[in-house]
Amino acid sequence: MKRRKDKAWFALFTVPTLFVFVTVVIIPFFIGIYYSFFSWDGIPANPKIFVGFENYAKLFGEERFLASAWVTTKFTVMALIAINVIGLGFALLVTTKLRVRNVARSMFFMPNLIGGLILGYIWKFIFSDAFLVIGEVTGFKSIFFNWMIDPKYSLYAMVIVFTWQMAGYVMIIYIAGIGSIPEDVMEAAKVDGANFWQKLTKITFPLLMPAFTICLFLTVSNSFKIFDVNLSLTGGGPNNSTELLAMNIYNEIFGYNNFGYGQSKAIIFFILVAAITLTQVAITKKKEVEM
Repeated sequence: MKRRKDKAWFALFTVPTLFVFVTVVIIPFFIGIYYSFFSWDGIPANPKIFVGFENYAKLFGEERFLASAWVTTKFTVMALIAINVIGLGFALLVTTKLRVRNVARSMFFMPNLIGGLILGYIWKFIFSDAFLVIGEVTGFKSIFFNWMIDPKYSLYAMVIVFTWQMAGYVMIIYIAGIGSIPEDVMEAAKVDGANFWQKLTKITFPLLMPAFTICLFLTVSNSFKIFDVNLSLTGGGPNNSTELLAMNIYNEIFGYNNFGYGQSKAIIFFILVAAITLTQVAITKKKEVEM
């Protein structure tokens, strides 16, 4: 009787979620694969022309798509390093005996609660208007100018905004990892005369590998898939120099009405992100140690 009740409660909580996941994610995904073999503008009244793998062959020769892939790769590498270094630094700071550590945790995590679109518009004002004023006042016009009109600086601006948003989130994961390290291990290292750097590199980092696995996975996948900050901060400009892959696919489908071709880009994008993240998880999993 108890087992039946447990199964009923299990079904009550899992079936609705599973239903939504299947209808919102799984079914559209396979429909997208089907559409990727057609030339179609997305209008139901217009015919779908079967082109086979022509869409997939075409995208590997498209300079704009390849340029977006390269810009996305550069953005991901910079964001990956910045977010995890700053997030880990925050975690190490707020797990010390700092008096305001609880306030600091809240302040560092708060940007993650703000939507990407809002963040983008806020920082767009800072990088364009506020920087011009600061440059005029301080005289450092080579640094404080409108970053939105420079292709290189506009990409750096995206990295800064995304890091500001994500660093506090990965900080929470690193805090949980640091909190799971046995205190007696750190005490034994202290008794043996280990300094801060030795404890950090020989004990903390190895035992934090599960947290590294999660944070690197989240950072890589979210960096590749970023769209809202890209849309609101730069809009892909100037001259498509900061158009990341997600925006490239969006523009192909909804801007140029190339529904089938855009779907083929989305499928390749999915395969690319899945391959990179699964490889990263496999590599970092091997380096995890038992406590």
